[in-house]
Amino acid sequence: MELWQCAAVVTGAASGLGAETARYLAEAGAKVTAIDIDAAGVDKVSRQIGGLGIVCDVSDAAATEAAIAQARQTHGAARVLVHCVGRAEAHRLISAEGVMELDAFRRLVDVNLISSFNVLRLAAADMATLPPLGSGERGIIIFTASVAAYEGQSGETAYAASKGGVVSMILPAARELGRIGVRVVGIAPGLFGTPTLFAMERNLDPRIVEDIPFPHRFGDPAEFALLVVHVVKNVMINGTVLRLDGGYHR
Repeated sequence: MELWQCAAVVTGAASGLGAETARYLAEAGAKVTAIDIDAAGVDKVSRQIGGLGIVCDVSDAAATEAAIAQARQTHGAARVLVHCVGRAEAHRLISAEGVMELDAFRRLVDVNLISSFNVLRLAAADMATLPPLGSGERGIIIFTASVAAYEGQSGETAYAASKGGVVSMILPAARELGRIGVRVVGIAPGLFGTPTLFAMERNLDPRIVEDIPFPHRFGDPAEFALLVVHVVKNVMINGTVLRLDGGYHR
C-alpha cells in the first residue's frame, strides 16, 4: 500500500514508538491522526507533522470510538491504523508489601489488550467501507506487542499476559478480515529506549544491552517506525508478529 494521501491513525502518538511512527507516516505522505492521553505531547507531535491531534484515553471505549469518528470526519476512513498504546508495570505476585492487587492486572489488560480489540473492531469497520486498491487491499492494522509475550521475566506476569493476548488475536483476526482485504500484523519490540521501557524497568542496568547479540544498544524508536512503513508497503506481510529485538532472548 502506498502512503501518499492515505489516511492513517496512530495511537500512543505523544512519545516513543508512536510519536516516531506518526512522523514517519507523515513524511511518507500520509494524512495522520495522532491519538494519546497526553494532551501536551499529542499537540506537539500533531503540530510537527501537520496532522490532527486528539486527546483520548484508549481504555475508555466510548472515547476511543469518538476519536476514531473525529479522525474519519477530518481525513476520511483510515486505511492504516497503528496501535502503539501500551502500559508497562512490573508487579510481583507476592512481595514484601503483600499480594499483588487485582486492579493492577485489570489496568494492564484494559490498556494493552481490551483497547487493542476495540481499535481492531472500529478500524476494521471503517476499512470495510473503503474501495479496494489495485492489490485488492482495503487497509492494515498494526499492533504493538512485546517480546514479553514470549519471554516474560519475573515481575511481568500481568504485563506478559496482556501482551500475549494481543499476540493471540493477530492470526485469527487476519484470517477473518482477509476476506475484505484487511491485513493484521504485530510488531514485538525488545529493549527500546522509550518511556514505557523505563517505567517497567526502573532499575534497568545499562549492561543488559550486552545480552543483545547485535547491536549492543537499546532500539531506536525510528527503527520501529521504519518497520511499520515497510509492513504497510509490503502486502505479503500478514497474520504474523515480527520480533524487533536484535536477537535478544532471556
